[in-house]
Order: sequence, then structure tokens, then C-alpha cells
Amino acid sequence: MKRTAAARDQHDRHDPGGVRLQKVLAGAGWGSRRACEALITAGRVQVDGTVVSELGLRVDPSRRTVHVDGTRVVLDDTLVYLAFNKPRGVVSTMNDERGRPCLADYVEGHRGRLFHVGRLDADTEGLLLLTNDGDLAHRLAHPSYEVAKTYVAQVPGPVPKDLGRRLRAGVELEEGTVRVDSFRVVDSLPGKALVEVVLHEGKKHVVRRLLDRVGHPVESLSRVQVGPVRLGEIRPGRSRALTREEVGGLHRAAGL
Repeated sequence: MKRTAAARDQHDRHDPGGVRLQKVLAGAGWGSRRACEALITAGRVQVDGTVVSELGLRVDPSRRTVHVDGTRVVLDDTLVYLAFNKPRGVVSTMNDERGRPCLADYVEGHRGRLFHVGRLDADTEGLLLLTNDGDLAHRLAHPSYEVAKTYVAQVPGPVPKDLGRRLRAGVELEEGTVRVDSFRVVDSLPGKALVEVVLHEGKKHVVRRLLDRVGHPVESLSRVQVGPVRLGEIRPGRSRALTREEVGGLHRAAGL
């Protein structure tokens, strides 16, 4: 009797010595085993890029890639994903030869070696992603996978009405034209303004250099969002674990 293409695909992904797919999903926090069985039979689960809709499949979590509704399922429970609010004056490194405050001073209690995704200069505070998922960290830091980053800056005011248009059209820096994705004035005070800048560029000090070039040098700067991850109410020097949805969004941004 000939098997259907779907049955053949499922057989190709079946690891006889593996774990039942619904148990893997439940262990990764996707609900009870019965709820995970419903996800599978509804055709919402993919294994190595192929939809699996029949129960009984066993998988080796170390060899297979699983998605639910397009969101990557993290199968390795040793992986850590953190949102950290870097205080001003802390350098974005795990070890500073000059003895300055660094990231290791704040994350010593976490398992394994943590990587920081990108950097913030010492005078910039705000959101920094930390993980021991080296593959994800490498991809997110690579120029071809640049995700949107949102910054809030205090600059001298008033800010002219056409500044957003100028920044979106592009500003010439040493390495060429740099454009922002969006710009808006958050608040205005006598002689000062609070502005929000969103861009994909990962060049060094790019927000400071852009605003300086257009006549509004940064007085203070904070990063408040990276991709789907928001800084929220995290206090300086503190961190929180990313949600399943945030981790999935970062994996999508990195093409994983």
C-alpha cells in the first residue's frame, strides 16, 4: 500500500528513539499534552519545515527544528534569553581590562556563558539582549539580519517640523547615507526635546552621529526596544527572561 506524501514526510522525520512530539511541545511550555496534541492534529506544528498533523511522531530535540504557527519552539532548556536594562557608565563587555563596570557584574548568577547581542556605548543606557544561544546572537548581530531598534534621546530644542522628513530621506555620514525608519517628538520642554528614533542601522554611535549632524546633539540616550522586545518597566541593572513570543520573534528576525 502506497503512503501519502504527508505520511512519507512524517516517516522521514520520525526518530524511533526520540520523544513524542506532543511531550516535547508540552515540555517547552506550549500547554498540556492534550492541548499540544490538538495543535498537531490542527496542522499548526512543523518539524524541519514540514507540517505534521498526525500523532505518534517521535523526535530527537537535539536534531530537529520545531515551529508552532511559525514560531520557533526552544527545545533546549539550558538556553537563556534575557532583556537587560544597562545602566549608564557600564561597558558592553563581559570582561573589561580597565576594571570598569561591565555586564558580568550583573549576570554572574546565570548558567553558562552569555553573549550580548550588539552593544551600547558606556554613555547610553537601556535595552541589551543577553543569551547563551550563540547561533541566535551571531545572526542578530550580523548586518544582513539587522532588526529595528528604538531609541529615546534628549536633545536641545525646539525641534523643527521637517526634521523627521530629513532623517527619513537620509543624512550623509562618513560611511555614506543613513536613513531612519521613523522619527517623532515625544515631549517638548523649554530649550529641550525628547525624541524617538527607530532604525535598522547597527553602525557605531549612529544615533548620536545622526542627531549631531542635523544640529541636535544628544544629551542623553536610551534604547527602549529591539525587534519585538520592549524595555518596559525593567529597572537599571536588572533583567527579565524573554517571553516565548519574544524569543520566537527574534528567531523569525534571524531566519531561524
